[in-house]
Amino acid sequence: MNRFVSNHFDEHSFHTIGVEFLNKDIDIDNESYTLQIWDTAGQERFKTLRTPFYRGSDICILTYAIDDKSSFRNMNMWKNEFLYYADIKENASFPFIVVGNKSDVSVEEREVSQLELETWCNENSIASCIETSAKNASNVQEAFKLAVQHWLRAESRADRTDCTYSDTVDLSKKQSDGRSSCCTGANDD
Repeated sequence: MNRFVSNHFDEHSFHTIGVEFLNKDIDIDNESYTLQIWDTAGQERFKTLRTPFYRGSDICILTYAIDDKSSFRNMNMWKNEFLYYADIKENASFPFIVVGNKSDVSVEEREVSQLELETWCNENSIASCIETSAKNASNVQEAFKLAVQHWLRAESRADRTDCTYSDTVDLSKKQSDGRSSCCTGANDD
C-alpha cells in the first residue's frame, strides 16, 4: 500500500496495527478513479477493528507473502471472513484478486509456487492474481490497476444483469393521466 501510494519502501516498517488507510488517484483508459485503500491488521486481537471496514468494499485484495506458506494457507480464512462481515450473499460474485508479495525473494526462499497460486485461485473462482514486490516496486502499480479493471468488469456485469425494477422513484418523470397517485396499487404491509 505504501509503495503504491507514496512509492516508498521501508524495510524496517512494522506490521499494521488495527487499520490503516490511504487514498490515491489512478488513471485507467483515460478515466480517473480515486481509490480508498484499507489495510487491515492480521492479528486476531484486531479482528473487531478490521471487520466493520469490510462492508461496502468494492473489491478485496487478498495478499500473502511468497516466502511464507502459512500466510498463503490463511487466505481461505481471510476470504471467508471478508465474505461474512461484508455481508456478501451466498453464491454472489464478488471481485477478489490475489497478490503474492515478495517476488524479489530467491528461489530457495520461495515457499509458494506460481502453480500453487493459480490452482488456489481456480479452486476459489478468483480470476485475477499477480505477484509483486514492494521492495523493488515490481508489479505494484499493475496490481492496483488490475484490481480496478476487475472491479470495472464486475460493475459492468452487474449493470447488465440489473433488474429493470427499482426501489427508487424517478420524480422527474411526468405522471400518466390514467394514474391518480404514485402509490396506487402499492402494498402497505
